[in-house]
Amino acid sequence: MKTQSRIAMGLAAMLLAGLFYFPFWTIDMSAPQYPEGIGMYIHIDDVTGHKRHDLQSINTLNHYIGMAEIHREDFWEFDVMPWVIGFLIVFGLIAAAIGSMKLVITWIILMVILGVAGLVDFYLWGHEYGNNLSPDAPIKVPGMTYQPPLIGCKQLLNINACSWPYTGSIFIGLSMLFAGGVVWYEKKFINKSDEDS
Repeated sequence: MKTQSRIAMGLAAMLLAGLFYFPFWTIDMSAPQYPEGIGMYIHIDDVTGHKRHDLQSINTLNHYIGMAEIHREDFWEFDVMPWVIGFLIVFGLIAAAIGSMKLVITWIILMVILGVAGLVDFYLWGHEYGNNLSPDAPIKVPGMTYQPPLIGCKQLLNINACSWPYTGSIFIGLSMLFAGGVVWYEKKFINKSDEDS
């Protein structure tokens, strides 16, 4: 691998460190009783409200419609994900230091697998919370479920819920862009060298 490629791959790996500081997903909810909106951020190791009491407000809403409350300790993913991201950072830096295209491609494949697995897990989480409702809920609407959208917006009774990637996802996207650029550049450079020779 060329020096430029090694630097780019190192940057690709280091960009993932942004996930330790910024949430990668956001869910926004607006309703007449919450004119300023409420919402939550999903981090690799925690779930927090947009504002100080938002998570408490969401859990209050969940209680009335029979959904389980949302607490950090209920998600094993928050204990595992920091280690997974840490591993990917180290793996990417090793790939850059060694200059191995095989390791770079393996890293990209692992990132794609992690992304797909994350979306599937997020969907299953939403399905569980939105469909497994308490029969003792104060508000019961026959046939109504409250699964939030995987991505985009969805009307749930009088609440408009929107789910979107957030700042941390920008770091993921840039990381993949840099790593993909390394593969493209190396392939182009090697092919050109072969043609010239």
